[in-house]
Amino acid sequence: MKQKKLKENKVKNRIRWRLNGLFFMVFVLFSILIFRLGVIQIIKGEAYAAQAEKSDVTSVSNSVPRGKIYDTNDRLVVYNIPEKAITFTPPKNPQPDELLELAKKLDTFLVMNEKETDKVTDRDLKDIWLMENNLGEDLITNREEKLYKQGKLSDKDLYQLKLNRIADSSLRAIDKNLGAIYRKLSSAIALTPTIIKNENVTDEEFARVNENLENLPGVDVTTDWKRGRTYGKTFWNMLGDVTSADEGLPAEKVEYYTAKGYKLNDRVGKSYIEELYDGVLQGKKEKVKMVTDSNGNVVNTETVSEGKSGKDIVLTIDMEFQAQVEKIMQEELVSAIQRPHTDTLDTAFVVAMEPKTGRILAMSGKVYNRKTRDFTDFTPGTFTYAFEQGSVVKGATVLTGYQTGVRDLGEIELDEVMRFKGSGTFSSYQVMNRINDLEALERSSNVYMWKTAIEIMGGKYIPNGTLNIDPKKIETIRYYFNQFGLGIPTGIGFDNETAGIKGTNTSTYFQIAIGQLDTYTPMQIAQYITTIANGGYRMKPQLVKEIREPNKDGNEPGNVIDEIEPVVLNQVDMSEEMIKRVQKGFWLVTHGSKGTARGYFKDEPYNAAGKTGTSESYKNGVKTWNLSFAGYAPFNDPKIAIAVIVPNAYRDGYAQPHSAANSISQRVFRAYFDLNEKGQSTTK
Repeated sequence: MKQKKLKENKVKNRIRWRLNGLFFMVFVLFSILIFRLGVIQIIKGEAYAAQAEKSDVTSVSNSVPRGKIYDTNDRLVVYNIPEKAITFTPPKNPQPDELLELAKKLDTFLVMNEKETDKVTDRDLKDIWLMENNLGEDLITNREEKLYKQGKLSDKDLYQLKLNRIADSSLRAIDKNLGAIYRKLSSAIALTPTIIKNENVTDEEFARVNENLENLPGVDVTTDWKRGRTYGKTFWNMLGDVTSADEGLPAEKVEYYTAKGYKLNDRVGKSYIEELYDGVLQGKKEKVKMVTDSNGNVVNTETVSEGKSGKDIVLTIDMEFQAQVEKIMQEELVSAIQRPHTDTLDTAFVVAMEPKTGRILAMSGKVYNRKTRDFTDFTPGTFTYAFEQGSVVKGATVLTGYQTGVRDLGEIELDEVMRFKGSGTFSSYQVMNRINDLEALERSSNVYMWKTAIEIMGGKYIPNGTLNIDPKKIETIRYYFNQFGLGIPTGIGFDNETAGIKGTNTSTYFQIAIGQLDTYTPMQIAQYITTIANGGYRMKPQLVKEIREPNKDGNEPGNVIDEIEPVVLNQVDMSEEMIKRVQKGFWLVTHGSKGTARGYFKDEPYNAAGKTGTSESYKNGVKTWNLSFAGYAPFNDPKIAIAVIVPNAYRDGYAQPHSAANSISQRVFRAYFDLNEKGQSTTK
């Protein structure tokens, strides 16, 4: 019994020691915990609190000056005009009431431009009214409040009821200037500098905002830019536009630009050269690290990498020559319009290229408004507008005849009135009888070309017989025409370029031989004549010849970074002898005793060669005639090739009242060589 009691005491003592040990361990752990809490709260409290506030780091990009644009002779064409700007960089989670408070402060300093106040909507004013009037709670009835609590009305329903009940008189009491500022602030992207005002910022506005920056969280004063142009409206459309700070990225290309790292409010080129070379002109943005506290407010900024201005580009365009070309076009159009039967005339196109490089020296489209007597620039029409070009394409027809074997150099054919059974009669403007290939070009024989095309398509002209051709073989003609750039994109680089429309009426397929079936753009005709002028190389049309480093010290481009080399798209599948034969035919057009353009070019010192053209067309249901000319000069060493097209030049059924295409061509050639002789224009 005694031993049993001793054993029980030992067990109790062992349990007691174990419990005491456990309590001691708990005590030690709690002591350590209390000690650590003391260290955190007392010794390192401030450091940890600061760390908690600086809870996030975000990198943002700031824009830099856009690159300049120069012409081929280093004349400044497009540049940046500095302008004072007020910006706002919102925190991560801006609160509407905080933005309104900031807007009220800015309202005392800034007068927004009219175009900004005009954008303020009633909805903008209602949002402001609600914030200033207890969120419009007084506009909700007790019954509606009860329905809301019962879940029968949503937050959206209550909000709409409030909007509907705000009186118009209440809105009129709100200053639209305040509304414009609030609209800017509330639409800003978090942690991204956004322009509040950058047009017509007065010195006083700039100074007053600058003096009060401490009380204007997120607001800053800086320098922005807008694009300026040295040559006014010259070459206006093709230079292109840049989006405004309000526009940001074009809506239709947001995914494309954001994938490349752009922000939604970045300014980018939105058309033509500014868009095509945006990646060059845009520059390298400044990278800034923004440290924000737990509320999303910016507490510190640090420049990670400095920005670099956009690179400059040097055009192939000679702006002095371009200006003269546009002046010539306008004068000749006005002159032609004074002639009878020209009520359908209002447009002309010109493209001038270097035959050996494909560089565009000048290009223009002009449209005349008879009511206002003003001209509109339609230069993009040189590659977006295709129509029947007429006999200028006959050089391609003759060369296709050689290459397919249906014509030999010097082969004679009878120019006669062609009569097809059931299809009527066809003829040249006069019967020429027996002529060879050179005479066919010199005198612009339709019959010679039609017979050539019919034979290429497997047929043979039989007087009073049925036109019998293999329609599929028209693709043979198109294949060779394509080699000159006719019927395919020229490669100029713009998405909206058209390749023209293919005619589908098989009974008139032979009309392709005289430019009266498929349609072509002025740029395609320029590429075609350039290909013949340079001996058979189809050159890519180029508008930019160099990329340069920005020069901060002046208005001249810096060092060359990249020189855009000429690009040969293809060499025509025809012998040098064939091409020289057509070149000779083109020279006879301008100098031969029966040349269709000899009256304009035979006495000109620059020794041009080329081909005239007329073609039937329609405008507003009226049958008209298009006029065209494609040529180059000097004949033995071409420096310039041009395509001139005047659509709907006069009504059908009347004698040709004018030759605007020839007149424009003559004067464009003169302007080019005069400028070169005076040293005012060069082709570097």
